[in-house]
Amino acid sequence: MSEFDQMLDESIKTIKTGEVIKGTIISVRDDDIVVNIGYKHDGILAKSELTNDPAVDLHELYHAGDEIEARVSKVNDGEGNVLLTMKRGFGGYNDRVSQVIMDAFENKTVLTAVVDEIVNKGLTVTVDGVKVFIPASMVTDPFESDLSKYLGQEISFLISDYVPKKHRVIGDRKSLILKEREEALQHILETLHEGDVIDGTVKSFTDFGAFIDLGGADGLLHITEMSWSRVGSPKKLFKLGDTVRVFVKSINGKKIGLSRKFPDENPWANAEEKYAVGTVVTGKVARLTDFGAFVNLQEGIDGLVHVSQIMRERVEKPSDVLELGQEVTAKVIALDTDEKKISLSMRALLPKPEHQDRPDRRGRGNRAPREESFENEDGTVNIEKYIAKLDREEAMKAKAEAGAAAEEAKEAAEAVAEEAKETAEAVVEEAKETAEAAVEEVKETAEAVAEEAKETAEEAVAEVKEAVEEKKEAAEAVVAEAKEIIAEVKNETEA
Repeated sequence: MSEFDQMLDESIKTIKTGEVIKGTIISVRDDDIVVNIGYKHDGILAKSELTNDPAVDLHELYHAGDEIEARVSKVNDGEGNVLLTMKRGFGGYNDRVSQVIMDAFENKTVLTAVVDEIVNKGLTVTVDGVKVFIPASMVTDPFESDLSKYLGQEISFLISDYVPKKHRVIGDRKSLILKEREEALQHILETLHEGDVIDGTVKSFTDFGAFIDLGGADGLLHITEMSWSRVGSPKKLFKLGDTVRVFVKSINGKKIGLSRKFPDENPWANAEEKYAVGTVVTGKVARLTDFGAFVNLQEGIDGLVHVSQIMRERVEKPSDVLELGQEVTAKVIALDTDEKKISLSMRALLPKPEHQDRPDRRGRGNRAPREESFENEDGTVNIEKYIAKLDREEAMKAKAEAGAAAEEAKEAAEAVAEEAKETAEAVVEEAKETAEAAVEEVKETAEAVAEEAKETAEEAVAEVKEAVEEKKEAAEAVVAEAKEIIAEVKNETEA
């Protein structure tokens, strides 16, 4: 075909918006590609119409002389150029990317990419030039409102939704986290046994204990299992991230109970010898109650000094004569290793007071109080009186022990109530987070639908404008052709 014929064909050929055409690359520039499409004007493929990845080098992907297929996005850009696009699956680089996304979507393939932007309600990553949006509700579990820490990090995710015609590519990282967590839990449950000693990391605190990460599964270290000694708050013993050695106390379904009260460290193991009845001991006041004072004798062992055993004089409240941290000396008057209870007496170490004369209530002058005697007139021991005295002492001891038991029962009840409260609060918080995540997801879906509707409307308007432009160009071409015919006829007439 002669050059004249080719020019004539190009002048006659028409194209329209949306038409898929083939052409040959004339030149490759940094920001676009010039394509000969067999039309009176060349086609321009901007870099932004080839890929979403600004780092792509067009010189490496395309070369002069290569054949290429693209879609007409605009017949005339106002400067006589035909604008082309390859963003909707028309050959070459972006078509390969679309296939990667499609395969990942259909086969549930795990993709990996670096987070390149934190946007409203989520984050974005780029997979071979295609932007993938991961909503905040699909980033992690539990829900995180601040995602800034993920910027620049490499993350793994699935493609949960892919609609090429609407440029909708949605990623899901949360399902991978939940799956990995479940697999880790199953693995730990299969390999872990009661009594096993394991190292873990302090993950979070509650008022009733701490959750320990055992390497993918969490175990509960209850406050009563943190030490042989009384623990007021878990945060006084540990910090987040601390490594702690624990042993598995119980496994109930998916719940793992932990303890740091190792049997070989049990302070009560030799208490029967160390704190035998009659032994004089020294300790510090650890707690004060209305019925007595608890004295810490060593780590994990407290003894109770009943209010009646503090002084020989009557004491209304232990706090009237004792204070926390005060060092006291007392005598062991009772020991129960099974119940882990020690009864102490400070009074037993005090000297007996000298009897002083006091007024006779019947007005018969002063006389010394008569000491209790267990002898009969014939000098023999009155067994009944002696037993009565022992009974009174036993009753006082029983009263002290009953007070201690009541205190322990009260503390146990408070611990159970607190645990129930914390559990309820945790359930409410989890429900709240779930509801917030659901609302967030619905909101994101609504925004996405609105955005899609907006894009569809804009595309429709653009197509109408392009159609009008095409009609206008066609009309102008007809008018120009008519003028040329008229001019030729006029010239022939004049000739």
